[in-house]
Amino acid sequence: MSGARGANHQPPTVSEADRDAVAAQLGRAPRAIREVAYRCPSGHPAVIKTSPKLEDGTPFPTLYYLTCSRLTSLTSTLEASGLMKEMTARLAEDEELAAVYLAAHRSYLAERDAIEPLGTDVSAGGMPGRVKCLHVHVAHALAVGPGVNPFGDETVALLKADWPAGDCA
Repeated sequence: MSGARGANHQPPTVSEADRDAVAAQLGRAPRAIREVAYRCPSGHPAVIKTSPKLEDGTPFPTLYYLTCSRLTSLTSTLEASGLMKEMTARLAEDEELAAVYLAAHRSYLAERDAIEPLGTDVSAGGMPGRVKCLHVHVAHALAVGPGVNPFGDETVALLKADWPAGDCA
């Protein structure tokens, strides 16, 4: 390979300690891990950034993956509450929110495609037309910081009372 794509295609080095921590969190070896994109205040990985393709070449469009067990559990509880349905309904009613969410989708695609284009406009979490997976949105918001993914920011704010709280490793 040549050019920028070849330079970006090789995953950065991830420490064995981080790989082991993520494997313990997931209950399996992590796939296509590029880096730890966000750490809990206790220092353990909370979000990993993955390559757009698995080691065998299978497309893997989820760029940011939530790994913190406590955060994953709390996010699952919010999903079970019906929050995603309410968020999706708001997209149809609020043009400004829909525009910001579309921008989050485009930003996600641009960042992923800078690593390796998949030739698809599928990003993750239902973007840009619906909210399908809060885990993806929380991971995205934590990895890139506030102001990019409105539903990720909103969900992180809803979790603040319970996470982070002490050592959640």
